[in-house]
Amino acid sequence: MNRKKKEYIFYRVIFIFALMVLLTFMLLMFLGIIIIREQRYIVGFTLFTAGFLLILYGSYHWVYKPYKETKKTFDLFFEGLILQGIFDVRYPFDPYTQRAILRFRDMLDTKELISISKKQAEYLALQNQINPHFLYNTLEGIRSEALCAGMDDVAEMTEALATFFRYTISNVDNLVTLEDELANIQNYYRIQQYRFGDRLNVSIEYGNEDEMEVLMCKLPKLTLQPIVENSIYHGIERKIGKGNLRIKIQTTTDRLIITISDDGLGISSEQLSDLNRRLREISLDGVAPAPDKKGGIAIVNVNNRIKLLFGEEYGIYMYSTENVGTDVTVTLPKVKE
Repeated sequence: MNRKKKEYIFYRVIFIFALMVLLTFMLLMFLGIIIIREQRYIVGFTLFTAGFLLILYGSYHWVYKPYKETKKTFDLFFEGLILQGIFDVRYPFDPYTQRAILRFRDMLDTKELISISKKQAEYLALQNQINPHFLYNTLEGIRSEALCAGMDDVAEMTEALATFFRYTISNVDNLVTLEDELANIQNYYRIQQYRFGDRLNVSIEYGNEDEMEVLMCKLPKLTLQPIVENSIYHGIERKIGKGNLRIKIQTTTDRLIITISDDGLGISSEQLSDLNRRLREISLDGVAPAPDKKGGIAIVNVNNRIKLLFGEEYGIYMYSTENVGTDVTVTLPKVKE
């Protein structure tokens, strides 16, 4: 047992237990040899040996297997793959550890964690301390001047930009309807058309779902726009020719599933594996946007917010083939209130 492990009482207990099992086994071997030679106490020795083996068998199922299950839960927590699961272990190591974990759960302010993720959605205004009303009024002034000068395209683009900023910056805390999110996507597409023209096409499909019912489903504000933005900048922008982006909406009895697909350049298998690994984790790193990266609000942070709000079974997963395109699947609970 190395020096570092000696610091932990758990490893001391394991060491003593293993030593006792070894000594007991050696004693049984010694007594067995004597009893076989003397041909006495064979029944008693057999019963004792059977009892010892039965205890070992019971220890495996009653101690070792629960220990492995709990250890696996802790390992997943340390790797950042689960958050709530650490509070629901079936076999705590001891009552003191369990009390400490439950105390940690009480101290953990989930709302504070969520608010960190929300800052990512507000950075357009916050990083420069922009007053939203000043921004709206300025854009409205530009739009009025453009209309007076007969520059209708500039006026329309300015109006679309003002609408986009108003939606992006205001009331980030709220859940919004899918209808509102899709309206923001349509407005964002309108802005991008001034840049890409006919090179970009965006379509929305509802499948067999009741469109009006699905549009009333709730989801975190600014869930879809960052994914659409990422698809445009990293998938379609560098593509030669026209690019298509499709938003497909499906529901089950308790889930809302939204798939954003593009026929852009796609992602390499290594990069895709790394992205999906990060999406399986819950991380609060990277709240501030990296200055050298496009794509607005990072998809990883959108995924973090979904998991923090609804649980680890929800979130984002990506599929991609190089030079074919990328599918981003967003899985959410079916919320209507």
